[in-house]
Amino acid sequence: MKENIKQKIKNLRTQINDLRYKYHVLNDPQVTDAMYQGLMDELRKIEEEHPELVTPDSSTQRVAGEPLEKFEKVVHTVSQWSFNDAFNREDLDDWEERILKILEKKFGERPKDLSYTSELKIDGLHIVLTYKKGKLIVAATRGDGRVGEDVTQNIKTIQSVPFVLKKEIDLVVEGEVWIGEKQFALINKQRTANNEPVFANPRNMAAGTIRQLDSKIVAERKLSLTTYDISGGDMPESQERELELLDVLSFPTDHDWQVCKNIDQIWKMYEQWIDRDHKKKEFMIDGLVIKVNQKKYQDALGFTGKAPRWAIAMKFPAEQGTTKIVDIYWQVGRTGTLTPVALMEPVRLAGTTVTHATLHNFDEIERLGVRLGDMVVVEKAGDIIPKVVRVLDKMRDSSEKKVVMPKKCPICHSEIERYEIGDKGASGVALICTNKQCYAKELKNIIHFVSKKSFDIDGLGKKIVEHLMQEGLIRNVADIFTLTKGDLEPLERFAEKSADNLVDAIEKAKQVSLNRFIFGLGIHHVGEETAIALAEHFSTKGGLLSSGWGSLEKIMNANFEELEEINDVGPRVAKSIFEYFRNGENQKLIEDLMENGVKVESRKSKVESRNLVGKTFVLTGTLQTITRDEAKEKIRMAGGSVSGSVSKKTDFVVAGDNPGSKYGVAKSLGVEILSETHFLSMLK
Repeated sequence: MKENIKQKIKNLRTQINDLRYKYHVLNDPQVTDAMYQGLMDELRKIEEEHPELVTPDSSTQRVAGEPLEKFEKVVHTVSQWSFNDAFNREDLDDWEERILKILEKKFGERPKDLSYTSELKIDGLHIVLTYKKGKLIVAATRGDGRVGEDVTQNIKTIQSVPFVLKKEIDLVVEGEVWIGEKQFALINKQRTANNEPVFANPRNMAAGTIRQLDSKIVAERKLSLTTYDISGGDMPESQERELELLDVLSFPTDHDWQVCKNIDQIWKMYEQWIDRDHKKKEFMIDGLVIKVNQKKYQDALGFTGKAPRWAIAMKFPAEQGTTKIVDIYWQVGRTGTLTPVALMEPVRLAGTTVTHATLHNFDEIERLGVRLGDMVVVEKAGDIIPKVVRVLDKMRDSSEKKVVMPKKCPICHSEIERYEIGDKGASGVALICTNKQCYAKELKNIIHFVSKKSFDIDGLGKKIVEHLMQEGLIRNVADIFTLTKGDLEPLERFAEKSADNLVDAIEKAKQVSLNRFIFGLGIHHVGEETAIALAEHFSTKGGLLSSGWGSLEKIMNANFEELEEINDVGPRVAKSIFEYFRNGENQKLIEDLMENGVKVESRKSKVESRNLVGKTFVLTGTLQTITRDEAKEKIRMAGGSVSGSVSKKTDFVVAGDNPGSKYGVAKSLGVEILSETHFLSMLK
């Protein structure tokens, strides 16, 4: 009896997979949806009655039961590379000449049988599928090329993805997950009806969907997959054979690819598709991918640091828009090179709003004739952030200002060195800061500013901050509050959801208490306790409660003697505070923070009770029901203060488990020691 059930399950699965393949891969439905669903219902019923016979490759397992808590990291068995970009015929010719020179050097002559495959470049989310003995083991995102995220549960919801191949082989297959334009419009229509924010474009929707922890949501959005590469396992002898093998193995592929014998044939295909003939495709494309066809030549050409030499992406012309330049600042990179970045009025490009554009170097500013206040044309092409391509000088009204080359580093004020750069006869001047610690210093300042005890911006860790600095999106802490979702989404590490989350966190951080604001500025010698002391003193100066901004103004205008009189502020600290707020650049930074939406709240506005006024506490050991930071905050909210060391002026020492030396000092000085329970009762 059991064998009969096993055979029936096998037959049902085989039939369902065949119908699924014909419907979702070949676009050739053989039965009605009702009949297909009837077969699925029958299989599901048998498996529910015999759960021991359920296997991961069954069609009933395409949607998991429970949402994931998080995505696990996956180390790729094959490194995932990005492509270098070409934007015109000259770029393609130059690429071919480079590879021919390499092949000539390796083989003694230029190969006469060299050919290329030219494939449509799908604008979706890169996915890596790993099969062992013909069975899908894991599906992962590209990530940083070495480590991605395990999204197998979500990829399984895509009906065109085969769980079991026609051959028991080990294989790593790469492809693109996308969502059709009709489905994209339908989902956005539903989201509008539900008062939910709509997705900017199909790529963002696909990326955001893949990162959903609940596979039921993913299944509802009906994603699609197109595969185009075999990068691990039994490798065919050419890219042409790879594409044919993917078809044989029942993978969904696009058939609008060609084998080209020369660049002329590639260019002919490019011109056919550049006229937006790709509108007939359900998926969006943004160019062609050109690959050396023969595997032996691919192996000989190898890779650069980040891309294969044997492939290049031929991009379609970028989308353009017009906007106004409101500021130009100089971003200092890891190597000390200064790069001018334009801060613009928000402009929509390729479905997203952006506010920053690169100007590359000072020669580019002069070549374009860019001035502050200019109306300009910006475009989004292969660069991560948009670039300014033209000045609309006929729209000037004489209020524009000429851009001046900096004489000193804008961050550390060190001397700047100028050196000549050149490529193919073109020349220019690059600027570099001579202080090797400059970049590291500003990076440290920003990381301190966004930390938990300062502005507490969730999602802005060290790597993300560094990435934003490298791309010129932020140069100081005030720039954080100018970021938009459109600025973030094109960056590696960001999809629709993560960009949304960070923008929301930044918006939330605009409301900040006075003590956190002061601490976040990173004033030398001003730690957390000193910042609180300053906030406490100036919020109630003269016995009256001040607004957050009013209190900050009082601190900024305080003289040295007044600062020195504050508890926990000695001469050295007072001097540091006084000098900080007399510095013009620091004043400008605070002004920029306010202009970008930061609102300082008076610390006293959050005080709930005053039963610990004038009492000084020291914490030692591990507390069980409350963290040390939470305990400190509760003491301050009740009007008390916290010290890091025990002295005769200490009123109470709160001792948790395994107290340190402070416990012994307290006993020797006769300071009252509180248990955690006793301490919490005092707060009520």
